[in-house]
Amino acid sequence: MQPPDPPIPQHHLFTHTVDTAPVYFVRPSDTEQPTWVAYEEARYLGTVHGQFDVGGRWHVQSLNECHHSLDDAVRALRRPVRWATDRELVRRWARGILSDPNLLVLDIQTTGLGTAWAVQIGATDRDGNVLFDELVNPLAAITPEATALHGLEQNRLASAPTFSTLLPDLAHLLANRSCLAYNADFDRAVLEREIQRLSPPARATRMTLYPRRWADAMAPYAVWRGLWSVRRGSYRYQPLGSTYDAVNNCRRLLTSMEHMR
Repeated sequence: MQPPDPPIPQHHLFTHTVDTAPVYFVRPSDTEQPTWVAYEEARYLGTVHGQFDVGGRWHVQSLNECHHSLDDAVRALRRPVRWATDRELVRRWARGILSDPNLLVLDIQTTGLGTAWAVQIGATDRDGNVLFDELVNPLAAITPEATALHGLEQNRLASAPTFSTLLPDLAHLLANRSCLAYNADFDRAVLEREIQRLSPPARATRMTLYPRRWADAMAPYAVWRGLWSVRRGSYRYQPLGSTYDAVNNCRRLLTSMEHMR
């Protein structure tokens, strides 16, 4: 759960640091409304309004956007001038991905947040139809942090099939597919880790397990949202608002892809 947003300031002048860089806010002298002009050093960023009735807490006047935090409003104002071009490239990328009739959308839930094993694998086609939806016995402990997210506990998974049991069906599903994921490197690492602990005969399946190509929506989605981090010098990572159910996550990703294209 994210902490609640701080209350809208009442000061006429205040400084707020976003991604290690201070921003200075000045309320115009002719208003008592929650409106401030934002500056970064001597550079004018724009005007923001604190309000509650237009779908967001902070309205960015020049962009006609609303954001739930002042930090994100500032990140929107810091967008580089090339953002329109970057966003157009993302639109074309998303259109190309969704035009592939062999597209498979994949999500894997795991025993932990780092180096971990699969506990649920879900996949859909490009229309959101379920192609694969299986719980997995990880043969390993599940961290409390992971259970708090996806709700899966060891006793529920004790009777679920192991990865080796699911491997033939999964390999058949992935063969010659284009595979779309959110943070694809993580999902690929889980598959690789699962194969590495199989017996040598089963490892021979590893080459057939991999799809024709991988596509990762994480960086394109960050560009599409356009919240710039001066600390990273790049567009800031954006969560999809995951439900931590594999199939639901696939469908949520498809919805975001439709918005991007």
